[in-house]
Amino acid sequence: MLVLGGITAVSAHARPASSGVAAGKLQPQQRGAALPLPTTVNDFFQPGQQPQPTTIEGDPYQQMYSSIYNCANCHKVDEAFDDRVMGPFNTWSTSMMAHSARDVIWQAALAISNTESSMSGEYCIRCHAPQSWAAGLSTTGDLSNFTDPEHFEGVSCHMCHRVVDPIADIENPVEDNDILQALVNAGTYPDDPGNGRFIFDPVDTRRGPEDDWGVNMHGADILVSPHHNESTHCASCHDLHNPLMSENPDGSHSLNAYDSAHPTQSPHDMMPEQLTYSEWLNSDFADGGVNFPDGRFGGDHPTGTMQSCQDCHMPKQYGASCIFWYVDGIGLSPDIPDHSFVGANTWVLRSVHDMWDPNDTGLNDEALDRMSAQTESFLQSASDMDLVELEDELSVTVTNWTGHKLPTGFPEGRRMWLNVRFFDDEGTQMQENGWYDFDTGDSLLDDTKVYEIKLGLDAEMATLTGLPVGETKSLTLANTIIKDNRIPPAGFSNAAYESFKGEPVGYSYADLQHWDETIYDIPTDAIAAQVTLYYQTTSKEYIEYLRDNSPPDEKGGPSIGQIAYDQWVMHGRSAPVAMDSQVIYFGKSKITGDANGDGYVGVDDLLAVIQSWGLCIACDGDLNRDGRADVNDLLIVIANWDGQG
Repeated sequence: MLVLGGITAVSAHARPASSGVAAGKLQPQQRGAALPLPTTVNDFFQPGQQPQPTTIEGDPYQQMYSSIYNCANCHKVDEAFDDRVMGPFNTWSTSMMAHSARDVIWQAALAISNTESSMSGEYCIRCHAPQSWAAGLSTTGDLSNFTDPEHFEGVSCHMCHRVVDPIADIENPVEDNDILQALVNAGTYPDDPGNGRFIFDPVDTRRGPEDDWGVNMHGADILVSPHHNESTHCASCHDLHNPLMSENPDGSHSLNAYDSAHPTQSPHDMMPEQLTYSEWLNSDFADGGVNFPDGRFGGDHPTGTMQSCQDCHMPKQYGASCIFWYVDGIGLSPDIPDHSFVGANTWVLRSVHDMWDPNDTGLNDEALDRMSAQTESFLQSASDMDLVELEDELSVTVTNWTGHKLPTGFPEGRRMWLNVRFFDDEGTQMQENGWYDFDTGDSLLDDTKVYEIKLGLDAEMATLTGLPVGETKSLTLANTIIKDNRIPPAGFSNAAYESFKGEPVGYSYADLQHWDETIYDIPTDAIAAQVTLYYQTTSKEYIEYLRDNSPPDEKGGPSIGQIAYDQWVMHGRSAPVAMDSQVIYFGKSKITGDANGDGYVGVDDLLAVIQSWGLCIACDGDLNRDGRADVNDLLIVIANWDGQG
């Protein structure tokens, strides 16, 4: 028995109807080599609240479904009255959360997943369109039931603000006790977070962390929910495992029996997919927080100590929660959470704007520009980089300042790498490591450090699927991790990460190490190097996988994979973002002010600085050797005026 603050829980989970195949490992003779695997919706069953497609007055979606434009009526604040004021709907509508079901990359991956494992898409829809899933629209495993633009509203206001804390707490609404107890009684209480195991209020409510609502102008009750300020609120969709598989004693993973729920329903027995919440939970951020005096993640945090997911991804800002703020100040506050949920997706929002009616998305060019700037700034805040000359070697150290691995999240397509360019005394590039072509998306990265995770198929899974052993971009079929050298967060320990199967693979980090050093040989005659840490959301290799493996369109048009590829090309090929970029000069620096080297500091040196103005490497005007000719170099000339160089 398990006791949760007065709620009695049983350890068993209810099972969906089965075709009679016993739960457990599939025996080899039961397996076939053809794809898709003969899985059913039962294989993806998860404890927690189940879909509620109740028919009310002829509307099959009314029980769970509510248009976000019902929220916009009051929570979209007109910025024309005060450009400092942003309402929750204003920022949410420009987020990837809002458009997670319109994401063409996800739609292509969903289509491929269903060709590899039948009905696997139902599991994906849980998190990318949770309100539509809860309304019963995922029964086909694909998007064929999504017949209205509003069905694609993604992680909606209505769903998020009905979520219930899975852990009983005296500070939570008293209504939660009955909701949790009902799941316990049904045997579907989720012992572990993640895997889209939502608990939502079956009664239409509005929940949030604030207790100063004032007048309730909704047609539903408003309940105070501290859970909405907690990272566990994010765990459902940001800690994911593949329930088709169970871990073997040797650490490998094998398929379970078909048409049955996972035999233990413990995520730690399943094949890990993305473990962002567990990474955070086992970091210093969860254990007291990490202080940033520089306020790098934005907002007006009262202490600068970042602890929860919300602290970084929903920084507090001056704003208003209500459209009537300008009349009598309703909801006006300096700490309205930014609902843009800024993260690391650099280009898909522009694709959404290109493919969908702005009346359905709420997107416009100004909002997209604002989100692009926020995303780039956020990425640049995620790390620090240090360059050190070690005789004939260059040391490059990247430090992770996020609360999870860097990068984290979706295993395929995302990567960071170091680009290092060496220059001679004429400013001519001598050598480049980590080459990338922005015009084509091609890259040569074998000669540099790439931070990424790679999934694979072992011999058993290769035999079953008819696919080759080794690296795969299939999330559904992958049953092993080939590489994971992503940088862990502050507070990392090997034992903790091994406990949730998040340890490095093919690489090593010492306990408490949240940085990584890479050594490059300095070419002979090189006097400087420019080092850039790049991040890319969608690699060319991954988008080509989507294009080449997507099923054909039933109506004869381009496949969704081809559409995703075309959008990728149209929107800059997911152009890498420079997270950090620095110049280092080797040997002595010219700091005397004698820019032109004639032995005298005067007007000619001022002109040399001006002629080199801006970014430059090994140029005469960069007297302090910081990679720029600017006012600081002019000051060096003036300070040494009429002196001998």
